[in-house]
Amino acid sequence: MYQYDEFDQRIVDERVRQFRDQTARFLAGQLTEDQFRPLRLMNGLYLQRHAPMLRVAIPYGLLSTRQLRMLAHIARTYDRGYGHFTTRQNVQYNWPDLDRVPDILADLASVQMHAIQTSGNCIRNVTSDPIAGVAADELEDPRPYCEIIRQWSTFHPEFSYLPRKFKIAVTGAEQDRAAVQVHDIGLRLVRNEAGEVGFAVLVGGGLGRTPIIGETIRPFLAKRDLLSYLEAILRVYNRFGRRDNKYKARIKILLKETGVAAFTTQVEQEWQQIKDHLVLDDTEIERVKAHFTEPPYENLPAELPGAVAQRTESDPAFAAWFRHNTFAHKVPGYRIVFLSLKPPKVPPGDLDHRQMDAIAELADRFSFGEIRVTHNQNMIFADVRASELHALWTELREWGVATPNINKATDIICCPGLDFCSLANASSIPIAEEIYSRLDNFDYLYDLGDLRINISGCMNGCGHHTVGHIGILGVDKKGEEWYQLTLGGSSANEAALGERLGPAIAKPDVADAVTTILKTYVELRAPDESFLQTVRRIGITPFQEQVYGHH
Repeated sequence: MYQYDEFDQRIVDERVRQFRDQTARFLAGQLTEDQFRPLRLMNGLYLQRHAPMLRVAIPYGLLSTRQLRMLAHIARTYDRGYGHFTTRQNVQYNWPDLDRVPDILADLASVQMHAIQTSGNCIRNVTSDPIAGVAADELEDPRPYCEIIRQWSTFHPEFSYLPRKFKIAVTGAEQDRAAVQVHDIGLRLVRNEAGEVGFAVLVGGGLGRTPIIGETIRPFLAKRDLLSYLEAILRVYNRFGRRDNKYKARIKILLKETGVAAFTTQVEQEWQQIKDHLVLDDTEIERVKAHFTEPPYENLPAELPGAVAQRTESDPAFAAWFRHNTFAHKVPGYRIVFLSLKPPKVPPGDLDHRQMDAIAELADRFSFGEIRVTHNQNMIFADVRASELHALWTELREWGVATPNINKATDIICCPGLDFCSLANASSIPIAEEIYSRLDNFDYLYDLGDLRINISGCMNGCGHHTVGHIGILGVDKKGEEWYQLTLGGSSANEAALGERLGPAIAKPDVADAVTTILKTYVELRAPDESFLQTVRRIGITPFQEQVYGHH
């Protein structure tokens, strides 16, 4: 894991000091709300519906146990005992007191964490494949490049006031688990014909109000040119991105209005002028890579230990968890273990302070003291010995994070919605709970196969509804909550935006509609066909007929 050097630490400490002074001046009436607003947003602080909300950065989703224990301490000391893990691999606190936020930031700084650039019109937390470094289908570990981008983009003076927020994702694997096609910039590590590894560069993807799949503007970029090319893209965006209309300010709109060819030409011209002045040399790449060395793996047999194999035969509950929440590891004798933050009757992504402490303790014992946060609002122990899976499962179950539903219909992605967010038009958590309660039969759940249900409480799309296999968007109709459904979205390799099913559905009928959609799929699917494949094969008409009763 990357460790701060003295410069990193000083930057973060100084920012805490500045913000402590700014907050004191605001509370004393020396700064107006308008003056304080940009200052608090630069430090991840929103004023929400009920209380301030603080968003803390977890760069590319990586946490040490020391950091997770600090997050638990903050939940306990400054909040209502829990935190909410988001689709940006960040954590949010929904109830801190404004005058204590500087203390929270000081506590975070003591474990090399901060809330810088988690909000505002700047380059946000860089995200990546949550199983980077342990995935078998990986060309190269993308995390060193995420860290290099993080260091380049933090406090970048030219990009601190962009037309709108800006999100970058990096993947190094064949299977896109970082959703690079729906980011402002998506980077995929690829090999060219000469055998060199570099990046395919995608631009202009995004969800929210105008969902768009990104376009590849450069099929191969040498590593040395990574930062200069990113800088060129951002300069073009900073110059030409719309500032007159925040709904048309994202780079995806600029790309659409300019056209891909003309936009690419602008970027290439800008790049020619700066590429020799900003070179990412091998020494710097190696320096950062040195922070991402492999843990001390043991030389273990590849086959599943007899005792574990036996348990999968004799204990159906363990077998279900093993089958659905653990995945192949590139090193023989190890498994990747997903912790489900989606048990019944809990808002997706929420953990209380006791759970955080327990997970930290288990990660020390079972996974080299490291935890990962996924953009599907779950957690991962990346390096668990296969021989210890049963012991780990027993403990995870006690803490409520062993629901065997990873990538299944109850592994719902959901924003905080009307319950917390001041932007929301409709609630999302109660909808998730209602759908969940209809699907709590595991046999039925597994029969449905891999299935993504994503729920957003407003057009901003924080629940990524447009790329859900089933997407649900809350809308306000004359003070009442209604929901629009979409089918067939995906953020994986064959990324696609869902197609709207039909007129919005009233809140009490949403769970029924989803149940009907799933029943229709079960009736019409071909053998071994996933939900997404069925929707793509037969289209949405059969689903419309069942949901709306058109004959």
